[in-house]
Amino acid sequence: MPDHPILVTGAAGFIGFHVAGRLLKQGHRVVGIDSLNDYYDPALKECRLAILREDSRFRFVKADLADRETTAALFAEHPLSVVLHLAAQAGVRYSLQNPHAYVDSNLTAFVNVLEGCRHASCPHLLFASSSSVYGANTKLPFSVHDNVDHPISLYAATKKSNELMAHAYSHLYRIPMTGLRFFTVYGPWYRPDMALYRFADAIVAGQPIKLFNHGNMQRDFTFVDDVVEAVVRLIDRAPQAHASWPGDAPDAGTSSAPWRIYNIGNNKPAELMGVVALLEKALGRPAQKELLPMQPGDVQATFADIDDLTRDVGFRPSTSLEDGIHRFAGWYCRYHRVN
Repeated sequence: MPDHPILVTGAAGFIGFHVAGRLLKQGHRVVGIDSLNDYYDPALKECRLAILREDSRFRFVKADLADRETTAALFAEHPLSVVLHLAAQAGVRYSLQNPHAYVDSNLTAFVNVLEGCRHASCPHLLFASSSSVYGANTKLPFSVHDNVDHPISLYAATKKSNELMAHAYSHLYRIPMTGLRFFTVYGPWYRPDMALYRFADAIVAGQPIKLFNHGNMQRDFTFVDDVVEAVVRLIDRAPQAHASWPGDAPDAGTSSAPWRIYNIGNNKPAELMGVVALLEKALGRPAQKELLPMQPGDVQATFADIDDLTRDVGFRPSTSLEDGIHRFAGWYCRYHRVN
């Protein structure tokens, strides 16, 4: 990899913070971009940034990537060895309440990043997608080679759109692009809008936790350190064009362009009730449970097929669910000063 900085968008976000931290530990220079919006408490984002700023090789730029001129100037400022686009408006349920935020952050901002990569001749763009793109699919485990044309939330639709937009740019300008479909990532410095964090808040406060579909849910909970390991392994593996890609029988996970999609998951779905029991144990408190119907835009189960990821970069997740939840709960109690 050339000795240029790595650009990490969403560097104050949950996954972006962890990825940027790992890159700094590896000796890379990192330019972190974030708008520090108030979708959730900006103080948590500032705490993450304070840790990254302890390393002199980290430079932070507060910017909204939906601003075309600002984004163009960022890419024009200096050469970049790779771009990790992890910034996005996240959340399935919030997309039902504020759809325009998803257009601005996930579509407009993404095309600005693509244009930046094009004009800067970026050697490799890795971008965040989501397991949500599998939408109405019910065949498990979810495979990158399956068709994903039936999203059931606007959030999922924008992530599928990102994959398509990236493919078009990769085809037109031969820019290597890697899509990362993340599966229920959790761990220290977690997002407060995510279920495990909300469960911890409720348990500590002695309030009921809301379990949708009457608790009959499965999620492929993936510890953040495992996610970071997969991402950093993929950085140096810029995809190559698939010369014999069959246009008459298209494979959804590969392409004649230098474009590739990977599932980043634990490959071991967990029953939600079992996850709650582990969280109760880690926090030392019982949970009051409120069983509710399925919510719009939600799915009953997620399960990542990671065979391609294992084959290409030798990745296998190494953190057990019990250990991961214990580590999340420990951070939660320290951050919130819970005894």
